[in-house]
Amino acid sequence: MARRIFIVGTGLIGASTGLALRAAGFDGEIVGTGPTERTLAIAQSMGAIDSWIAAGAADAVAARCDVVLLAGPVLSILDWMQRLAPVLGEHQLVTDVGSTKVRIAQLAAKLGYNQPSRARFLPGHPMAGKESGGAALAEAALFQNAMWLFTPLDGAPHPLEAEWREWVAKFGARTMDLDPARHDEICAWVSHLPQMLSTAFAALLQETFDTDAKGRKEIAAIGGRALRETTRLGASPYSMWRDIALSNTEPLAATLHAIEQRLAHLRENLRTPELKEEFRLANEFRAHRDK
Repeated sequence: MARRIFIVGTGLIGASTGLALRAAGFDGEIVGTGPTERTLAIAQSMGAIDSWIAAGAADAVAARCDVVLLAGPVLSILDWMQRLAPVLGEHQLVTDVGSTKVRIAQLAAKLGYNQPSRARFLPGHPMAGKESGGAALAEAALFQNAMWLFTPLDGAPHPLEAEWREWVAKFGARTMDLDPARHDEICAWVSHLPQMLSTAFAALLQETFDTDAKGRKEIAAIGGRALRETTRLGASPYSMWRDIALSNTEPLAATLHAIEQRLAHLRENLRTPELKEEFRLANEFRAHRDK
């Protein structure tokens, strides 16, 4: 049974996980670390962690914890996986919340996670968040009704893996297991592409009306729900999406190419029955999605 959990990265997801653990009844110790003392202090003041330690001294703490949650951006997760692999043992579980999984799974295998005498590694990805990050926005209910994906690696069953899955269920999340490559392909369509579309649209508006004060006022006055919804994700932090673009380049590029072709098709058929067919297909997708 896990009595001490170490959260590496106490931003929105890491701090929300700490709060969710407490709300679900975890009564052990939660320790945090991260790049800035300010974020760690906020997480501690909110009750997401009991104490924190500077990142430079984290190895010794990790070695004494039952579960280590890597809750930073993907490239940071990869760095911590390499750093902690030599100091962790078979009685410990490492899991993560990274938005892409192939590179994480590949590195876990390369480093010998899940081998005899080595720590168990369970790649994970909660499909939850906000367009803005930071510990100050964390909440225990963030994962309610959200999908928490796992891409489990080969290896013998581990009691802490089963326990961690139980905690995630207690957070109110649903779970699904996927192959790492399938995970990255699907997430490119349902998460990464929408982000890039919103970013491109918001950036285009900013660039187009940057020096047009009258136009900006008109947009502010006229733009309603459609504009808010389609540009909302444009407020997301570059630091997280940089890592996603770097670690899931090919699947994401493929979806962007596909949407470029679809937009060209729309542009070329604004006065033909093909436009009606596009709306029919879109409405059909939405009807199936709502079910």
